[in-house]
Amino acid sequence: MRVYTHPSCLAHQPGPGHPECPARLQAVTEALRAAIQPLEWIEAPLASREAAERVHTKALVDAIFDARFDGEALVRLDADTAMSPDSPEAARRAAGAVVAAVDAVMAGEVTRAFCAVRPPGHHATRETAMGFCLLNGIAIGAAHAVHAHGLSRVAVVDFDVHHGNGTEAIFAAEPRVQYLSSHQHPLYPGTGMESDTGVGNVVNAPLPLRAGSAVFRDAWRAKLLPALEAFRPQLLLVSAGFDGHHLDPLADLELTAEDYRWLSAELADLAARQCRGRLVSVLEGGYSLTALRECSVAHLRGLTAA
Repeated sequence: MRVYTHPSCLAHQPGPGHPECPARLQAVTEALRAAIQPLEWIEAPLASREAAERVHTKALVDAIFDARFDGEALVRLDADTAMSPDSPEAARRAAGAVVAAVDAVMAGEVTRAFCAVRPPGHHATRETAMGFCLLNGIAIGAAHAVHAHGLSRVAVVDFDVHHGNGTEAIFAAEPRVQYLSSHQHPLYPGTGMESDTGVGNVVNAPLPLRAGSAVFRDAWRAKLLPALEAFRPQLLLVSAGFDGHHLDPLADLELTAEDYRWLSAELADLAARQCRGRLVSVLEGGYSLTALRECSVAHLRGLTAA
């Protein structure tokens, strides 16, 4: 199992008291190093403009890559999202990790990889950074798989408690990329209705307030996993947000680390049967440090079970 990360991802500072803090990533990497052996740790490269502009407008890419601070500690992009002087590199490393991981699994160097990175990405749309997200790393990775590796069926699975509105919007008219999501509704960003189906490539399973293990697993067993199976992906990408855990302060689901281990094992099994085991997972949300430690370990244990 290969893990991509970079010290620059710890340097991104979205502001004092912000829940998307460097301690999140530190909790994940420390927990993985202590609990799971062996892991191959790789420094994430910088994402290129070419890779980023496959899914984002030139204006947004320029705003992130060439951000000017003029002595200011923060450049605020919306009420929840800001950049510090170290943020452009962190965002490029986070997205670059996904591109490098896709290249590695496509080359057969490794079958599964986890990108332990921040800032998260799945809320960033084609033209807008939002929801703590600057560049949409998993979308950049999916587009790279299609354009650089010639794949015609790339699946993006998203179990973050918040709907990945950016990823869905970027690929809603792209039949080569399937997007499947379970998420709490109502909750930020207010998207992800069951009626949103793209061009037949989008499958959403909104979960009600206080949904626990049974509701979560039923949604995946009955709807999302069968749709994924029918798509027959050549590559599986995972937006791994752990903010559905019952300890998370920003949401209201009642999931446990064991739920994430279960789903991760299901996804790894499907990848083994459908796409030669090729699976790349990317850290998204999760704002309880205790839950992040438990769930990231459970996630990788599930991914390595198949």
